[in-house]
Amino acid sequence: MVEKMKFISIVGPKEEIDRVTSQYLSQYEIQLENTLSELKELKNITPCADSNPYRGVLARAEELAGRVREAGNAVPSGKGMETQAAVALTEELYGELEKCRAQESGLEAERKKVVELLVNIRPFQDLHYDVASILHFKHIKFRFGKIPVESYSKLKEYLMDDICSIFDECGRDGNYIWGVYFVPAAEEEKVDAVYASLHFERTFIDDDYEGTVEEAFEALTRRQKELEEKLSQIEASFQEKLMARGGEMLTAAETLSDSAEYFDVRRLAAFTKAKDTVFFILCGWMTKEDAERFEKEIEGDADVFCMVEDGKNESLENRFRKPPTKLKNPRIFKPFEMFIRMYGLPNYQEFDPTIFVAVTYSIIFGAMFGDVGQGLCLFIGGMLLYKFKKMNLAAIVGSCGIFSTIFGFCFGSVFGFEDVIQPLWLRPTEAMTTLPFIGNLNTVFVVAVALGMGLVILMMVFHIINSLRAKQLGEALFDTNGVAGLVFYGAVAAVVVLYMTGNALPAGIVLAVMFVVPLLVIACKEPLTNKLNKKKELIEGGKGMFVVQAFFEMFEVLLSYFSNTLSFVRIGAFAVSHAAMMQVVMMLAGAENGGTPNIIVVIIGNLIVLGMEGLIVGIQGLRLQYYEFFSRFYKGDGREFKPYAKAAKSS
Repeated sequence: MVEKMKFISIVGPKEEIDRVTSQYLSQYEIQLENTLSELKELKNITPCADSNPYRGVLARAEELAGRVREAGNAVPSGKGMETQAAVALTEELYGELEKCRAQESGLEAERKKVVELLVNIRPFQDLHYDVASILHFKHIKFRFGKIPVESYSKLKEYLMDDICSIFDECGRDGNYIWGVYFVPAAEEEKVDAVYASLHFERTFIDDDYEGTVEEAFEALTRRQKELEEKLSQIEASFQEKLMARGGEMLTAAETLSDSAEYFDVRRLAAFTKAKDTVFFILCGWMTKEDAERFEKEIEGDADVFCMVEDGKNESLENRFRKPPTKLKNPRIFKPFEMFIRMYGLPNYQEFDPTIFVAVTYSIIFGAMFGDVGQGLCLFIGGMLLYKFKKMNLAAIVGSCGIFSTIFGFCFGSVFGFEDVIQPLWLRPTEAMTTLPFIGNLNTVFVVAVALGMGLVILMMVFHIINSLRAKQLGEALFDTNGVAGLVFYGAVAAVVVLYMTGNALPAGIVLAVMFVVPLLVIACKEPLTNKLNKKKELIEGGKGMFVVQAFFEMFEVLLSYFSNTLSFVRIGAFAVSHAAMMQVVMMLAGAENGGTPNIIVVIIGNLIVLGMEGLIVGIQGLRLQYYEFFSRFYKGDGREFKPYAKAAKSS
């Protein structure tokens, strides 16, 4: 059902808005609206121009609180904290963090430099020369780097004797040889060209090394460890200070989060000045129950005034947007709200079809997929998934499984075996019914069409109710799904039933009286509605155009009635199809003539049918809901009730 809503307006001094938000609004589910947009007729009201002063400090508080949570051994203090105290604590601890970061920044820069030096010099540890002296040669040039193994072989074999260069190998791996070559300054360009042609990749060594490569490497390694220890000490020192007040910090973060959200409420408020006092105005929607409790609670507050208006008040509807929609259904039906939300929430004037969908969808699914064993599998699997994963679709599958089991008993089918139990009703592939003018027809097809006609009539009743609630009398009386359509289609159903039961004379009377008049009313819907609404122009576009348009519309209406009715044949068709598919499985398993079935084939066949046909039947059942049912009575153009964030959290 759609909960009844109340529109509330709250007025008070500007300095009280945060108190009102924290004391009242955070305790109730209220959908706040933009006051300036809603109260357009009021003059001299202005929006809030102040920026939220808590956003910056809140970001810092959340960062600190995140560090506390990562440590995992602190909980909020449990005591309330004033906003200013929370700000002071956050700024104090964040200041300490900034000092630590400044120290860490310098040490980290030095550590990165040391790591870079280590990376560059690591391959050359077997070079037993003083690095500094090499780097300061005047007449001899040097190049540190690596050369591919195959290129080095060519260098030694063909070129080493022809160029003025010495290559000192320092290490190697599977692909490269690391080392340094020396060359006289006069031969630099020529030798560099030769090495470049051999794919020598140069490594640039800084002059920050002391002693031999090995000594320099050891010194840099020690320095790296020292820097990392200092960084760890700084971090540990700050973390110790933070954790000493971890509970307070978590409380401060919560306080600042609340304060920031309370202040954001001002963006939806409007402000007006009376004499020397600035007042705020907040407005929004509450459920009837919450609004009554809120109104009673606020009575004793001398600084705040509240006005509550009914969501169905005509003047209210003209001034504001339609009330939002909040669904309230018994727990057993709540998972089916997923289907309603997929199509669109009912508007405030419509009734909530959730219970109707839950019942009809489950029954239709069960009728199309009747099997005791497979139904129990769907029920158990769906309920387990819903219990542990809280999936609405799983609960729907579980509900459908119950009705699949019930229809399985009606059809006498257990995992496709039809000789285990006797059917309580019939076997879909065998039961036939003899009808006048038609002959023999499968019984489940006849029942499916009869059920469909009954549901179509029910949909028309729903449409009439919704139209009356929306005060659209023309729609309720003259529409194809209104009273005229109900009389016509009801007469068709009555004629079909009378003819099929051998009562031709009453059927003829009904046919003569009840067919023509309703169709004429439906054809004249536009002028009749305009007459009802007291419009001067009854027909738009001229009488000739109206007659042509009415003719084709009548043809479309009759065709839609016929096609919609036949659409329900799919219920019987899938019931027969399911039984036929299971017969194929039994045949493949060797159980068609009373033989011993192959259990593996039976299990695999049941799994395939359960997955494939279960999915198809689920989709077809949903299609019937959307196209055959909802299209007749349901708009689904409501807007969802979205309560103020703090209330949603606390609830």
